[in-house]
Amino acid sequence: MGSNWAVILAAGSSRRMGSQKLLLPFGQSTIIETVIENVLNSSIDHVMVVLGPNHEKIQQTIGQKPVQFCHNKRHEQGMLSSVICGIRALPPDAVTALIFLGDQPGIPPAVTNTVIEAYNEELYGIVIPVHNYHRGHPLLVDMKYRKEVESLDLEEGLRSLRHHFPEDVLEVEVDEPGILVDIDTREDYENATN
Repeated sequence: MGSNWAVILAAGSSRRMGSQKLLLPFGQSTIIETVIENVLNSSIDHVMVVLGPNHEKIQQTIGQKPVQFCHNKRHEQGMLSSVICGIRALPPDAVTALIFLGDQPGIPPAVTNTVIEAYNEELYGIVIPVHNYHRGHPLLVDMKYRKEVESLDLEEGLRSLRHHFPEDVLEVEVDEPGILVDIDTREDYENATN
């Protein structure tokens, strides 16, 4: 039986925030630890965290958790370069990769489980959670698309995958606005923690 992997993107340089936002306090811990805990409490089998600059601090903070790491040396090339780094690091028996953003601590385990269940029941290769007609994360990609993801245009990003295979995309309505909220600025952070 193959496995479901979470690929958590934590390679950004937090330029808009001015400091490493993933290590800011959130709830009982930090933003990135909250994201990882939410994933570990879901039905995901394994977790791959993609690191970029400042990776030592992040790795120290989360090193005790049962996760694996890969380092994206090309992180300046944008988010898709981190997705590709994470997917390349997955073992051959990986069945799916669910892409999470390291700055989205508001995605509860139930949303992740809903996405996985929809994949298992409906057998679509790309599953996207939707809230109020807006697509969010985690985006599930069947690893039959591993090669396609690796050859996507870095400018267009991962969303272009669904344009290439529109007949294999399933959108799943979830009642959780957190799938749309990421923390890029101080204001986003204040809003998320109040």
